[in-house]
Amino acid sequence: MSLKAVHHVAILVKDYQKSRHFYVDLLGFAVIRENYRPQRGDWKLDLVVGELELEIFSAPQAPARPTRPEALGLRHLAFRVESVEQEAAALNAMGIATEPVRIDEFSGKPFTFFFDPDGLPLELHE
Repeated sequence: MSLKAVHHVAILVKDYQKSRHFYVDLLGFAVIRENYRPQRGDWKLDLVVGELELEIFSAPQAPARPTRPEALGLRHLAFRVESVEQEAAALNAMGIATEPVRIDEFSGKPFTFFFDPDGLPLELHE
């Protein structure tokens, strides 16, 4: 086996337009492609930031996350940044609340969490 990298992460969202605005307009992901799938009656949006591709599928009928961040499956997505403090301030200025900045007990680096429109935990980490 010769795995080289994570190619993409896929998430389900309840409100496609709200999530598209959050990830593209607020967080700055670039759109690779956007497709309406008539056979499924949903949207599929492929995004990229750095080397990470994010697939967003609209799923208005999907059940909500039972808890955060401790539900089984994907716990959170973490984004590497130069300054957690600066990026948290930028998110707050856009009306996106962040948790207080903490220090990772293992790496000694600062980090904080914020949440997407469906409550998926997102992390900023230096």
